[in-house]
Amino acid sequence: MDPHQYKRVSSYIEQGKTEAQLLTGGEPIGDKGCYFKPTVFFDSVPDAKIEKEEIFGPVVLVNTFKTEAEAIHRANDTEYALSASVFTQDVNRAMRVCKKLQAGTVQVNCTIKIEAQVPFGGFKKSGLGRENGKYGLRHYTEPKTIFIK
Repeated sequence: MDPHQYKRVSSYIEQGKTEAQLLTGGEPIGDKGCYFKPTVFFDSVPDAKIEKEEIFGPVVLVNTFKTEAEAIHRANDTEYALSASVFTQDVNRAMRVCKKLQAGTVQVNCTIKIEAQVPFGGFKKSGLGRENGKYGLRHYTEPKTIFIK
């Protein structure tokens, strides 16, 4: 990342330390360049900035939930919606949740995949239109991609 993005990610990590438990990372790597150790936060407070905004750095937040409805609500309760992941052994639950998630790409039992043949892009403030595939020409649509492993 460039120095501007490095400063931006650094501010999210510092904010995250006040909003959630830092499990690992959150530190720069080396004296040269703009690199961070992979950073994992756990159990954020309601309306945490690190939960609501796109960081675009090696940062992840893990929250627990009691019901499927709560998980869907928390996932959709943001102005950004580039990507989402669902981890479950129940394919029926996976498809039910995927349909309810407001994200441009949804992965099941894997992390983000980008393939030239399928559309890539987000919902809400994460973008308008899609890159790749035939949808790259359809700029004002909101298709959803679902990957299942």
